[in-house]
Amino acid sequence: MRDFRWPPPPDGGPRTYGPGPSGPRTGRPALPEPETDIVTTAHGVALEQLITGAGEPTTVFAHGLAHGIATTRPLGSGVAGRKVFFQFRGHGRSAAPDGPWDYPDLARDLRAVADLSGASRAVGMSLGAGALARLLVDSPQRFDRVVLFLPAVLDTARPVSARHRFAELVTAVNDGDVSGVAEVIAAETPVQVRNTPGAWAYLRTRIDQLLRDGLATELVDLATAVPVPDPAALAAVTARVLVIGCVGDDLHPVETAERYAAVLPDATLHVYDRPGVLWNHRTDLRQRVSDFLNAP
Repeated sequence: MRDFRWPPPPDGGPRTYGPGPSGPRTGRPALPEPETDIVTTAHGVALEQLITGAGEPTTVFAHGLAHGIATTRPLGSGVAGRKVFFQFRGHGRSAAPDGPWDYPDLARDLRAVADLSGASRAVGMSLGAGALARLLVDSPQRFDRVVLFLPAVLDTARPVSARHRFAELVTAVNDGDVSGVAEVIAAETPVQVRNTPGAWAYLRTRIDQLLRDGLATELVDLATAVPVPDPAALAAVTARVLVIGCVGDDLHPVETAERYAAVLPDATLHVYDRPGVLWNHRTDLRQRVSDFLNAP
């Protein structure tokens, strides 16, 4: 396996070390990002959102820590009706009110966007799954259908290694340290794809977005927070739930997905056999999410 190299070659394409052909050295320019809106919420936090599609039902999508709208959009590609993607506080163009923040604050952001759009369904990814779980504790009948994709935590905090990794990312972003940001983001991609054009395009897009919009330092506190101190509270949830996990992902332990599926009354669990689901099982994932949400 050849190493992933940063900084990038001057001609912009992926390179490999050692003998053998290198990948393409040029590529298509990234598509322009869609135009988003800023909405004012009842709790006073302005949030960035993107609305696509039309008709009913409406589904809201909640992203992971240090991610955003671009990461959750693939999950909605086959979902019928109107889709609302948004950025949590401290991400993208959303406001960053004085902290510290906890999962009830994220649940408030999610609830506000869902209420403004009339969403009856919700998809949460990683941090977003935790925020969604917290919202369901407070309002167990709020949604008809829910997808929890790669939940990271339930009633115990993230491992120390994950907290350190995120703290390093926030520091690098706020220092404008491009190489530091690249080191952390590159670790998100499976080893087998790290020196491919797709991985380079992902890396560049993520770096551009993070260095342009920044990350609020208050987000570091969330790496030590838990969304549902008492998992038994989820027993009151009335929604049909699809929980998706995978084995071998140190940031999203499969045991966490299994515990969510065990405590939620009407939950189905699907576990992928290796990490990097959005890279290794993208087509199946999109179909699985859309089949669940589009079913009568």
